[in-house]
Amino acid sequence: MIFKNADIVLKDGVIRGDLRIEDGRIAAIGTDFSGEALDCTGLTVFPGLIDMHVHLREPGFERKEDIESGSRAAVKGGFTQICCMPNTDPVTDNKVVVTYIKARAKEVGLCKVHPIGAITKGQKGEELSAIGGMKAAGAVALSEDGKSVLNTKLMASAMLYANDFGLKCLCHCEDPSLVDGGVVHEGYYSTRTGLKGSIRAAEDIMIAREICLAESLDLPVHICHVSTYSGVQLIREAKARGVKVTAETCPHYFTLTDEAIKDFDTNSKVNPPLREEKDRLAVLAGLKDGTIDCIVTDHAPHHRDDKHVEYDLAAFGISGLETSFALSYTALVGRKTCRKRREDDFSLVDLAEKMSLNPARILGLAGGAIEVGAPADLTIADLGAEWTIDPEKFVSKGKNTPFAGRSVFGKIRYTVVDGAIKYREE
Repeated sequence: MIFKNADIVLKDGVIRGDLRIEDGRIAAIGTDFSGEALDCTGLTVFPGLIDMHVHLREPGFERKEDIESGSRAAVKGGFTQICCMPNTDPVTDNKVVVTYIKARAKEVGLCKVHPIGAITKGQKGEELSAIGGMKAAGAVALSEDGKSVLNTKLMASAMLYANDFGLKCLCHCEDPSLVDGGVVHEGYYSTRTGLKGSIRAAEDIMIAREICLAESLDLPVHICHVSTYSGVQLIREAKARGVKVTAETCPHYFTLTDEAIKDFDTNSKVNPPLREEKDRLAVLAGLKDGTIDCIVTDHAPHHRDDKHVEYDLAAFGISGLETSFALSYTALVGRKTCRKRREDDFSLVDLAEKMSLNPARILGLAGGAIEVGAPADLTIADLGAEWTIDPEKFVSKGKNTPFAGRSVFGKIRYTVVDGAIKYREE
């Protein structure tokens, strides 16, 4: 297979040329290759997108999503690899569940699915999971997902054991005693709506703790879905000191603010909550200067019944796999029109770094860059295509998104995994 006449996003720039694929790998990058070809004139080829924070819900919550529907959503959104969180039923805290997820994903045969194991058994925060067994079965990281390990000594042990097995802890940072039942960010809009708010410190205190542990133990740690300006600053200062900390954020934290809650739309209910404009701007700055390494979706699909209730009772989360690339491209590279460039805009190389190269580097996954010998995982997009987000057209079971009706640029035309086209827009 040859992909011809494409704008190809490499690690150091964008070139116009061809890609030749052989045996599932990139065999050559150049021009005027002969053979069976797909004309990509007007299209841009990115290294296959990697989402290191996804909820596939299987086993246990298949009414919300399953591995097949989640994988279909992933390839439609341009993702060639996804990493699924452990809050399943049973919890992904042992090699049996990890093996099941791997086997089911292979049976589906769309994107590559990498399980993330729970830090503690049953996510109860009391006893470490069988880390070695999960690693042997194919787990690529550990996370308590949706909660923090409150016992600091246990968290330190988790980081030590994880490192022994070549894994990292991905930390949801939240002090539940400070959240205290809050469902939105505490500020003007929580007061206006009467919804109970949660202060930034609930997130920041746990970010600071994980940084302190990483610094004291000289071990790596990864901070999930950063949403506060103060959290960004904590991570920036830690990196300046040489702490082995990496971080991620989601499109909704740099494209929305807590103003979205004013109409009580439960699709705006996420954890951590949408923050204020100064937080949004800080997250953007953190992406630009490298403080925040990755863009993830935190894809959290829910059944309609879980969202069509009172705000206080609604489930947290956004279904994000099918919108993440376009939202990120529009907000970071193209701005509102995608036709005017400004000095503070991201480049396509920067976007590929945040959505592919850095996730691969942090988790030790093959891929993340277009180079000879690398797996032929490719995301091919029409950057000039404008479209309107319509959740009823999602292939994910989860239609829960606050972006319905938003106009964006960047349409995925093909998703290629190991040289095989797994998604083709008709």
